[in-house]
Amino acid sequence: MQIVDSHCHINFEELQSDFAGLLSRANDNEISHMLCVAVNLEDFPQVRDLAHTHPHIFASVGVHPCYTDCEEPSVEQLVSLANDDNIVAIGETGLDYFRTKGDGSSSELDWQRERFVRHIEASKETGKPLIIHTRSAADDTMSMLKEWDAGVGGGVMHCFAEDWETAQKALDIGFYISFSGIVTFKTAEQLRDVARKVPMDRILVETDSPYLAPVPMRGKTNEPSYVRHTAEFVAGLRGVSLESLAETTTENFFRLFSTANRV
Repeated sequence: MQIVDSHCHINFEELQSDFAGLLSRANDNEISHMLCVAVNLEDFPQVRDLAHTHPHIFASVGVHPCYTDCEEPSVEQLVSLANDDNIVAIGETGLDYFRTKGDGSSSELDWQRERFVRHIEASKETGKPLIIHTRSAADDTMSMLKEWDAGVGGGVMHCFAEDWETAQKALDIGFYISFSGIVTFKTAEQLRDVARKVPMDRILVETDSPYLAPVPMRGKTNEPSYVRHTAEFVAGLRGVSLESLAETTTENFFRLFSTANRV
């Protein structure tokens, strides 16, 4: 059996103190591959180096919508940095109005939307899929993905925590839906309904580590080995075996991230 952690931040300081142990525990839990996702350009070399050093780790390039005090990427820069066999995706990118004042209509957020568009354009130019972050901005996120033809490069709604209507919009443009440990939380019944409905060939699982550890590890620092708990939970919701869900989500991962070298 193989399970892929389709979204993690294993370059973050919280997970670097016992990195060898992290990899060993992932292997013990049959986590065969992981995608380490960039959040800014300053730390991108760390992300890229992990992918260069470990054949079962892949990387992305992008700047998270919540990062403000950082280098702003251009389309050309994103395309250039993505010209690497180990860089399989663009992002994470998207819109996040949760930590901003106002309702998202203010021109104060134009920079977020402009950054998002540059990532979409880089995805279309490289053919590498987008990793989408959205929080308190689902309507604008989906409208922009459609308006800018983001389905050309494809992508995934990472750490999905929205409703079925939003999931349907993402599915309609060819995107995948990735479930994190949030789906295991007691308060996430709406999300569990989405997890039951998403077509099997569009599901991914992730940790978003070091955050959002799933039940029964909630409260601990999350790590790739814990994605097994999320996979088991989603399998239970779907009425399928863990082995079946693991096989399907692994195939889905390599279909979406088609440049990832499966070893």
